[in-house]
Amino acid sequence: MTEPLWWQKGVIYQVYPRSFNDSNGDGIGDLAGVTARLDYLVDLGIDAVWLSPIFPSPMADFGYDVAEYCGVDPRFGTLADFDALRDAAHARGLKLLLDFVPNHSSSEHPWFLESRSSRESPKRDRYIWRDPAPDGGPPNNWQSYFGGSAWEWDAATGQYYLHQFLKEQPELNWRNPDLRAAMLDAMRFWFDRGVDGFRIDVLWLAIKHADFPDNPANPNWRDGMQDIERLLPVHSADQPEMMEVIAAMRDVAEGYPERVLIGEIYLPIPRLVAYYGEGGGGVHLPFNFHLLDANWDAPALARLIADYEGALPADGWPNWVLGNHDKPRVASRVGTDQAAVAMMLLLTLRGTPTLYQGDELGMPNVPIPPDRVCDPQALREPDTAFNRDEVRTPMPWDASGHAGFSTVEPWLPLNPDWATRNVMAQRDDPASLLNFTRALLALRRARAALSIGSWHAVSSDGAVLAYERRHREDRVLVALNLSDAPQTLVLPDWAATLAPILTTPSPRHSPEGGYPFASAAGDRTEAFPPMDPRLRGDEERRGDAAVLPLAPNQGILLA
Repeated sequence: MTEPLWWQKGVIYQVYPRSFNDSNGDGIGDLAGVTARLDYLVDLGIDAVWLSPIFPSPMADFGYDVAEYCGVDPRFGTLADFDALRDAAHARGLKLLLDFVPNHSSSEHPWFLESRSSRESPKRDRYIWRDPAPDGGPPNNWQSYFGGSAWEWDAATGQYYLHQFLKEQPELNWRNPDLRAAMLDAMRFWFDRGVDGFRIDVLWLAIKHADFPDNPANPNWRDGMQDIERLLPVHSADQPEMMEVIAAMRDVAEGYPERVLIGEIYLPIPRLVAYYGEGGGGVHLPFNFHLLDANWDAPALARLIADYEGALPADGWPNWVLGNHDKPRVASRVGTDQAAVAMMLLLTLRGTPTLYQGDELGMPNVPIPPDRVCDPQALREPDTAFNRDEVRTPMPWDASGHAGFSTVEPWLPLNPDWATRNVMAQRDDPASLLNFTRALLALRRARAALSIGSWHAVSSDGAVLAYERRHREDRVLVALNLSDAPQTLVLPDWAATLAPILTTPSPRHSPEGGYPFASAAGDRTEAFPPMDPRLRGDEERRGDAAVLPLAPNQGILLA
């Protein structure tokens, strides 16, 4: 077996720069603020930082409307600030990834301003323009993800342009050779500047059917669902020609050592894994978001994991995501009592995990007063769309004013419990989710079974999900109680003599007040009390099998 690459054995941490740390007192996070907090990320134990968009932007969709692909928005700093962040990250052994937005630009991008100036503009075809339908209306029935038609009328030139998000986000035409070359040059600009990879935004949408036919109706649509769900995106997404675009991006990345491309792709598993490409020539990691909407029970999760593992091509490296800047927080989805169990799941499945900022603190969705809602999707569809502001609130660092995030009122409200749920408070609490996450990450780094080992199902009966991670002689059993009631797990014979190496922190994990969690973390010394190794006694057997008791909401690693 060849030596695993950094992105295969590592852990990615998503930073939403606007909400991570404000260095200049304007209430908005920035690049210098990220640089100032890098030591926290090193101490946490992650390997790579992915920054949500930092490019110049009018901020109609908070950076996903790019007005210049080779610069830094002044709100976040300068190219010099980026260079300082890159150097500081690399000096600490961290990789740095950027968010690349190829599907659309800002309507204020010079390309679009030129494109809409005239039908004869040399940049006209860099965007998707169509004549009206015979009745004068939009060219087809495609819907915007933010509600309403995906077409905007331009009276000056007498055509519609396509936007699957806001009208301020016109779609780029990747069938146009000049556009393709310009976007690939933008990737090279950042690779030359030392970026270690890209997360590629809405990758599965970047090519559309060449004839723009109507999308068919969704027979399962009902009142209360979003506009975008009225239709099945048969012709507006996931087109075969997308693989040509990805191959071109991959060719660029292959010109630099150990760069990684990660695709944002919300598709069923059989289509998702196609984005690895023939012979592994697609994106290195098509983001696997299926845990975000999975039923939180052992049989459903076991089926999902097995289906995904079974669908992976031979050269496809798996990955898992439990939170991001667009979806409800995991602590709100599964409950705060299950947050540590969810973290153990994310960080012990086979493949590369991506951890969203604040999830290591167990942050829930934060209620946003109506007069402070910023999310354009929530503003356009207040009754049906999830308000993404709820998961984009500032990172709480300590109990000082404005949670140590800023010296002024932040752009979004803080979590209501910021005075107690913050980095400093959890850092000083041996039984906090933050310290538990550190212990998990240290174990991943120390044990090859957890970082690069194979995955094998053990049990999904009742409320307990159990599986094995194995690398050569290193074997680890993961047992997760997904319920708020005590459970038991009949151990396989090979695991009967294993001892616990880590358990989720909870005062309910034993009558004495809970097993402190511990970490065998190589040369890293953890300030955790030693854990009682006898979570099961010789008398706890079912027939000839050893039985592992699990307290409510408890996860245990045995090795």
